[in-house]
Amino acid sequence: MTATQERVANLREQLVAWRRHLHQHPELSFEEYETANYIEAELNKMSGLTVTRPTKTSVLAVLKGGKAGRTVLLRADTDALPITEENTFEFKSQNDGVMHACGHDGHTAILLGTAKLLSEHPENVTGEIRMIFQHAEEFGPGGAEELVMATPLMEGVDVVTGLHLNSQLPAGVVAVKAGAFMASPDMLELTIKGKGGHGAHPEETVDPIAVGAQVVTNLQHVVSRHVGAQDALVVTIAKFQAGTTHNVIPDTAELMGTVRTFDPELRQKAPKLIERVIKGVCEAHGATYELKYEFGYRPLINTDWVADELRDIALEQVGAERFQVSKPTMGGEDFSAYLEKAPGAYFNVGSGSDSADSKWPHHHPRFTIDEDALETGVHMLHEAALRLSRPEKQ
Repeated sequence: MTATQERVANLREQLVAWRRHLHQHPELSFEEYETANYIEAELNKMSGLTVTRPTKTSVLAVLKGGKAGRTVLLRADTDALPITEENTFEFKSQNDGVMHACGHDGHTAILLGTAKLLSEHPENVTGEIRMIFQHAEEFGPGGAEELVMATPLMEGVDVVTGLHLNSQLPAGVVAVKAGAFMASPDMLELTIKGKGGHGAHPEETVDPIAVGAQVVTNLQHVVSRHVGAQDALVVTIAKFQAGTTHNVIPDTAELMGTVRTFDPELRQKAPKLIERVIKGVCEAHGATYELKYEFGYRPLINTDWVADELRDIALEQVGAERFQVSKPTMGGEDFSAYLEKAPGAYFNVGSGSDSADSKWPHHHPRFTIDEDALETGVHMLHEAALRLSRPEKQ
């Protein structure tokens, strides 16, 4: 066991305590006041860190090394979700209807552990390490966007990295890939306006439900007939609401959906393709429509050289048998905002295991993590901070 491995192993009890405290006291996006207070207090127990509050609910810790080097930003998100927890362990959420159902409690504990290790041996640090405990990842436009646009956080940053615990990977596995990693989660709201009437006489109406059903079906043609098979695009209508009873055709139908892709050019093209289908179907049936289309987080595209460096770190830290090349996912992440300002890469650390009953999907009321993953995360972020800050990296 190396000296660093021993230090991380000795930190386990504290990592678990941090994670469980955060899990018990979750707060929603932009409401993470007590969470930020707790993080700030824990960081102030460590030596050599400059701790500030870039926003009311985010915390930044800065450690400056004794040698010239790069400025590295490490990121953890801190917010929870509006979900009622169904777990029964003693540290379950104490806040009704709010739950850490995505692993952000673990992310925060990992970055606190990384800060502690780095602060204990600043002589090993080159350049500058910034550690941002970011608010509001779960709610657009997102805390990362606010930090990037409204604070000097990214000024002088040379490279950025962060991780996400993944319950669908075995605990301790590290998954990295260069290039497209996560998609842009855009959103559409559609109101189809017809002419209501009696269910017995549909010929006297313009039925928005029938029109809406055609819209849903034909929107899939955008994917299958207007986008190349090699280009990933998802169009999902997840809400279809209309009518109040069995024999009345309503005036309107309301639909909501998500549109996701990795390709920035296809992302700009998608709204036009979608509206062309909606307009054509509605006009064909005598209906009108109102469409609201919102761009969410950008696609998360990892920088090749940073992803390659993280791969090498993973191979050394966990071994080839516990390393995977990630598959791109259509999930979205506001970490992409940082990548607009600096090269960087995002990666996954597995947190799923049968023994911890932690294979439930993210955003599920039974979600939890295998806490062994916390140590893996610290190993990765600590080593990434040391290596990426070296001046020879490019």
